Amino acid sequence: MGSNNLPHARDVYYLPLDDAGHPDVPGGYIYLPPTTDPAYIVRFAIEGTSSVCREGSLWVNVPRQGEKFNRHAFHEYKLHPDFNRTLFIDVPIHYAGAFAFYTTYTPLPDFSSTTASAPTPTKTETFYFDVSPKLTVNGAMLPINSLSIFSVISKLMGEYPKDWERHLRGIGQRGYNMVHFTPLMERGSSNSPYSMYDQLTFDPACFPNGEEDVAAMIKSAEKTHGLLGLTDVVWNHTANNSRWLEEHPEAGYNIETAPWLEVALELDNALLQYGTDLAKYGLPTELKSANDLQRVMDGMKPHCLDLVNIWEYYVVKVARDAQAAVEAWMSGITSADSQVDGAKEWSLSQKVDYLRSNALTGADEFAGRFDRKIDPYIAAALLTSVYGHGCPAHTPGDEQSPDASGQETPFAAMTQWLNALNVPFYQEYDADVAVIKQQVMDRVRYLRLDDDGPKLGPINKEHALIESYFTRLPLNERTEKHNPKALFLANNGWVWAADAMRDNAGSSSRTYLRRQVIVWGDCVKLRYGKKPVDNPYLWDFMTRYTRLMAKYFAGFRIDNCHSTPLHVAEYLLDQARDVRPDLAVFAELFTGDEKMDYVFVKRLGLSALIREAMQAWSTQEVSRLVHMHSGRPIGSFEIDKVSTGGSLLEATEIIHNIRDSPVHALFMDCTHDNEVPAQKRDARDTLPNAALVNMCACATGSVMGYDEIYPKLIDLVSEPRLYQSSFSDHEVKVGAGRGGIGRIKKLLNQIHTYMGRHGYDETFIHHEGEYITVHRTHPNTRKGYFMVAHTAFPGYGEGHGTLSPVHLDGTKAKLIGSWKLDVDVSDSAKRAVADDQEFLRGLPSSVSDLSGIDIQIKDDATVISMPSYFPPGSIAIFETWIPTMGQSDSLDQYVTDGASQAFGDCSLVDLNFIMYRSEPEERDGSNGKDGVYTIPGHGQLVYAGLQGWWSCLRDVIRHNKLGHPISNHLREGPWAMDYIVGRLDRMSKNKQYSSLLKPAAWLRSRFDAIKEVPSFLRPRYFALTVQVAYDAAWARGMDLLNDNVQNSQGFVQDLAMVSFQMTGYMHSASLNPFGPVPSMAAGLPHFSSSWARCWGRDIFISLRGLYLATGRYSDAHNHIMAFASVLKHGMIPNLLGDGKLPRYNSRDSIWFFHQMVQDYTKMVPNGLDLLKETVNRRFLPYDDTFFEFDDPRAYSQKSTIEEIVQESLQRHASGLSFREANAGPDLDMQMKDAGFNIEIHVDWKTGIIFGGNQFNCGTWMDKMGESDKAGSKGVPGTPRDGAPVEITGLLASTLAWVADLHDQGLYRFTGVTKDDGQHISFKEWAALLHSNFERCYYVPVDASEDGSYDVNSRIVNRRGIYKDLYRSGKEYEDYQLRPNFPIAMTVAPHLFTPEKALNALEQADKHLRGPTGMATLDPSDLNYRPYYINSEDSSHFSTSKGRNYHQGPEWIWPTGFFLRAFLKFDLMRKSTKAERTEAFQQITRRLKGCKVAIRDSPWAGLAELTQKNGEFCGDSSPTQAWSAGTLLDLFYDAKEFANQ
Repeated sequence: MGSNNLPHARDVYYLPLDDAGHPDVPGGYIYLPPTTDPAYIVRFAIEGTSSVCREGSLWVNVPRQGEKFNRHAFHEYKLHPDFNRTLFIDVPIHYAGAFAFYTTYTPLPDFSSTTASAPTPTKTETFYFDVSPKLTVNGAMLPINSLSIFSVISKLMGEYPKDWERHLRGIGQRGYNMVHFTPLMERGSSNSPYSMYDQLTFDPACFPNGEEDVAAMIKSAEKTHGLLGLTDVVWNHTANNSRWLEEHPEAGYNIETAPWLEVALELDNALLQYGTDLAKYGLPTELKSANDLQRVMDGMKPHCLDLVNIWEYYVVKVARDAQAAVEAWMSGITSADSQVDGAKEWSLSQKVDYLRSNALTGADEFAGRFDRKIDPYIAAALLTSVYGHGCPAHTPGDEQSPDASGQETPFAAMTQWLNALNVPFYQEYDADVAVIKQQVMDRVRYLRLDDDGPKLGPINKEHALIESYFTRLPLNERTEKHNPKALFLANNGWVWAADAMRDNAGSSSRTYLRRQVIVWGDCVKLRYGKKPVDNPYLWDFMTRYTRLMAKYFAGFRIDNCHSTPLHVAEYLLDQARDVRPDLAVFAELFTGDEKMDYVFVKRLGLSALIREAMQAWSTQEVSRLVHMHSGRPIGSFEIDKVSTGGSLLEATEIIHNIRDSPVHALFMDCTHDNEVPAQKRDARDTLPNAALVNMCACATGSVMGYDEIYPKLIDLVSEPRLYQSSFSDHEVKVGAGRGGIGRIKKLLNQIHTYMGRHGYDETFIHHEGEYITVHRTHPNTRKGYFMVAHTAFPGYGEGHGTLSPVHLDGTKAKLIGSWKLDVDVSDSAKRAVADDQEFLRGLPSSVSDLSGIDIQIKDDATVISMPSYFPPGSIAIFETWIPTMGQSDSLDQYVTDGASQAFGDCSLVDLNFIMYRSEPEERDGSNGKDGVYTIPGHGQLVYAGLQGWWSCLRDVIRHNKLGHPISNHLREGPWAMDYIVGRLDRMSKNKQYSSLLKPAAWLRSRFDAIKEVPSFLRPRYFALTVQVAYDAAWARGMDLLNDNVQNSQGFVQDLAMVSFQMTGYMHSASLNPFGPVPSMAAGLPHFSSSWARCWGRDIFISLRGLYLATGRYSDAHNHIMAFASVLKHGMIPNLLGDGKLPRYNSRDSIWFFHQMVQDYTKMVPNGLDLLKETVNRRFLPYDDTFFEFDDPRAYSQKSTIEEIVQESLQRHASGLSFREANAGPDLDMQMKDAGFNIEIHVDWKTGIIFGGNQFNCGTWMDKMGESDKAGSKGVPGTPRDGAPVEITGLLASTLAWVADLHDQGLYRFTGVTKDDGQHISFKEWAALLHSNFERCYYVPVDASEDGSYDVNSRIVNRRGIYKDLYRSGKEYEDYQLRPNFPIAMTVAPHLFTPEKALNALEQADKHLRGPTGMATLDPSDLNYRPYYINSEDSSHFSTSKGRNYHQGPEWIWPTGFFLRAFLKFDLMRKSTKAERTEAFQQITRRLKGCKVAIRDSPWAGLAELTQKNGEFCGDSSPTQAWSAGTLLDLFYDAKEFANQ
């Protein structure tokens, strides 16, 4: 979505960084458009307490306005940690180029409950983003993709200015807008443009007045002919006869500056001499057969290789080094750092390994013969260990005689060791010799025998056996002052499949020795070193050359970029951009590795890489290359976002998500290195090949001679003739004519430039036999150009088959023109061209008009039928448009306009319907008529609302999946649009949903417009409309929530939206049996309707986060009042059942209820008023009698919430004993009879509440065994009878709260009456509980302390933890490590000793915490079964029918309580700002999995549970209220802590 029609909008490119400081963008390559006025912004986004925020800074070397770019000058942006929000850093972009950024920070240490070592500050790797240059010609913008480049061999242009002006006029007339000149500098002895004699002097033969002429030529090219200048820069070599090289041989790799090349030089000399002496050895001097070649190769070893003894560069000199070692040993001098113990017992290989690892020097490079040496003093240490201390009695030379004991002498032993040491070195030598022989053989074969080689003829002085790898500078007054070794310079060349980051002439490379370089004998390789001080003259000289080029040329082509040291190219480009900031930079880059290409492109800021159409060998391959360079497919999805006040036209920002960008291309129909179509294909292919290239959405180019149809590739080194072109001498008009394709090329270039300038970046390519069609369009206006090309390859003749009729749906087309190319390729025509000794001429050719193309309109589609005569070498070009699209950008503007207003009146429950509603909810709301939409080939969406569509579309949009089933479905018909509008229309007729009228009307009007566009565009506009509607609904949701959410990070907002997911109207599950009241679902879709929707426990675990922390106080109030109204037995129900059939079988629900009432009074403004509010009672107070909801007694009495709380406390204090109402199979078909009996009592010795039995499961770990086959039916997986630790913690929290309220006069009750009739105050009960808690629950680290606690040492499995239960029916279950104790820590931290608590949390962190959830049982426990499969009906007692639900699977909701406790107790020991920041960062690190999970989940929520290590669990509810709610609790706590 462009912003060119939004003059007041600001373009922002969104660049998120992940926790490690890496850019989180598709593909990793960041390519940004040219600069704008005002400057656009790169917005770095970093989560407020990511790891890099710890003492962190973002460093960016983007210069500020008015500053000069300095690659090493980075601006620092401090990262100020903030747990609750995302940090944004806006960097305005004022200049083009390659910019770098990185972060510095102090890594987060591993958590420790004691002390952790402080990590040292560190730095991320450096990352890059590239900003495209802003090119203009005569004031008009030329985006890179609009360039039509024409390449010339400068020395063939003729006399300046006469011939140059003539050719430039012809180039400009043909619609090109940039000229690529091969180097214009004075050439060396070979006359190659790329072998420059003097980089600072322009070729005097072309430009007699030097720089003055060049300046005039460039000015005329631009001002008169509309042509920008582009030239090669050659940085990696110079001509072998460059005069300045004689003054500065250190600029190259000579034997003084690169001594490791001496062995390669010796070999080079020997091979040259061998070639000279072939006749002397009776070997052939002219190779006529493979046998002749083999004879020469067989003679190479004895007459060449053996004479130079190259092996001496590989091995240690045994006698020398053995003697030196023995002498050192005899003198008693050994290396103090190399004392050796026990070597006397070592094997020979161990001794050799010791010497290789410790004593060997010179192993890495060849600095001379026998340069590999053994340090004698280290070797002496080895001798000492074997033989003891040396003495004069052991003298060198006695190695043949054993000593008196018959043992080997030290000298002989060392000789043996060194000989063994040399074995792999000799093997290394043999391997290199094999390579040398093969490389020489292959090269000589190519030069002398191969049909595609030059067939040089006799071996003589002019054409030696080999191409020398070295230039030998002449001896003269300039060179005689140098060391003779400095006069032998390595020539440049290229190496097959070379590592582009490795210096092939460097000390670590042997390519010159191994003869692996395809050498350019006229070019000396330049040696820069690591930095300018390593070779000051060379760096200064090439800097002056580079700045001179930048002074005149708008673009560079870096010659042999892959072999130019990257740091050198960076430095010189910085110099060039200092002269010309908007410099276009192209490169030929043959690294052979796409990843390596990206490295060069990113670091150098390359505008495009040169790609060649003539590399294609077939029509199919041409089609592939065109497809690669054609931009995005037609109808591609829009990924940018608008930050707006309600309308696109009112946009304040256009947020551009950085797209996955390929390396940009300069796609050439032919280059100076390619054979032309007349050689490689069929000369007629000149026209379709050029046309196909010009239809691509990238920079394109051609070469002088292509349009003229030169018969073969020009030899740019030896060609003496000058260019001739009829297009340089006459006016060029579009149409048919003789003398090449220049007239049609003018049209092609004009169309290409127009499309590039105006953003035509969507293309469809079709290949059918010999035909290729290309349709390129504008993404908004939908205007375009369509082309048919009939390619011409050998064997096509007059063509085989015709193109099927082309259907352009909803599109009109008008023929611009159709032409064919004929070329005379007869031998006589070729001879006539070749015989011209003065000028280069093209083959006789003509371009003719073609007729007979039929254009028909059928059912709103244009059908194009090609004529029967449309031979190879023909093209047809059409202009296309879509009548229903109207004016420019109108549909894009329309579908994005007004969404905020349309959704601006929606309520909380409206948004539940608009955004969500799972299948059961949708069926409930439509009385079973409507469900969630099903997309053929994809399946059912997860929601009926916009989130369901967006979850499907977001990945489709991000990866532009136009072939996805949803895209196909949208093209096939309007059903998806009708469904979205229809459900809103139907629901808006209900009074409580009347606000849906405006969203429905907005969507209907947009979809009606989209239905009018061609079907291939429907996916794009449907997705854009859904995205805008989704964003507007989301924004409305944020408006309805509080500042805690609105100003927080995206993860918190994602969690907060779960409150909308879970809360809505349900016919089958209201909070009130007499009318609809929105209720909270425990999870979707499993716990969404009827009796399964409203779980007391789940609601009051979720309520604080989903409602209180988000500001949804009314919803919180409704749920508290609804459950308070059904208090019975001093408990709230586990299952609400509308209040009609509540079930009271959960012992913990009431305590989570109390905690939420407490939280409500503290978090909600005037929250204490809740305690005085009255509620109608479903059952009679203090009465266990059950009756139906329509019984007269139902709702006949009232109680305040204060009285509800008190009744609950009193009933527990008195003790509870009842049997569930309606007990039996109809209530619970799995439960054994004893399980329906509920017993709860307080142990007044400790104040702890006990309850349950082994046949029921009254806490959240409530899985009942169900398998008859396994014998587990009626046997709970986790009965958790006794005193669960979390209930004890929640009790303590409640007692402390009411005691405090009573002290303030805000709670009228003082305490409760115990079961013995005695009164106990809340303070007394709380104190009793506090004094006994750790004695009853703590398992000490040290077993010797067990006597101070209620611990059975024999049963303990893990120490330093808090028991999960106290005095349960199975004693070992007390000692199980489970994630329940952090609940108690969170709500009642006063019960815990901080040091003990932190240690226990560390244990849970190590043993229970998974990527997202907490393992429900210690993995070391024998009952650990981490894979929950509810459908399993096996004989396995532990797992059948999912009995292991809470025996290892990882539940997400306990993560929130664990992290709350973790943060709370960690902060207790932190005092400084840095320490507290670290505590928050430890939490951030542990939230990574949850952030990924909610982002990737199509349900836009967090699951109920996972299997081991976060593996997917198919039986889990995919989004669960408490999973999100407890994490919102965490962020609320964090904000409170941060404000303390």
